[in-house]
Amino acid sequence: MSEEIKQKIQEELRQLEAELRTEIPQELKKAVAMGDLSENAEYEAARNRQDYVRARIAHLRQRLADLSMIDTSRLPTDRVSYGSTVVLYDVDAGDEVTYKLVMAEDADVGKGKISTTSPVGKGLMGRSEGDEVEIVTPSGKRRFEIVKLRTIHDSEE
Repeated sequence: MSEEIKQKIQEELRQLEAELRTEIPQELKKAVAMGDLSENAEYEAARNRQDYVRARIAHLRQRLADLSMIDTSRLPTDRVSYGSTVVLYDVDAGDEVTYKLVMAEDADVGKGKISTTSPVGKGLMGRSEGDEVEIVTPSGKRRFEIVKLRTIHDSEE
């Protein structure tokens, strides 16, 4: 799972680094050739893009470093954590919902993948099967009971 995320990040890094090395310098060169830089919108746009790309590259490199530090062998076997799949009973709605806790880059609520940093994801972290949790979400308080927990260590069913 995190290998896919790493590959996506590395691909974006390659694209941004190429842009920083070739495209942006060409844009800056063209803008400088136009003359007065104090009122040169093209120059300003290229400089802003350069700053953005540099910041994004730094962020992606940090994200790769963070991902490489995840040691799945240290994740709990009996509590909700990254990689867990949980079946929840929504106490207020009266129905069941299943979520898999993933990295933010992999989140897709429509496919039942929620981020460990989302309100529901955070509220479930460290909880066990049978626990009842109350989670404050942007749409209000929600109450769940953890009906079933499958951690990253359990085999896929």
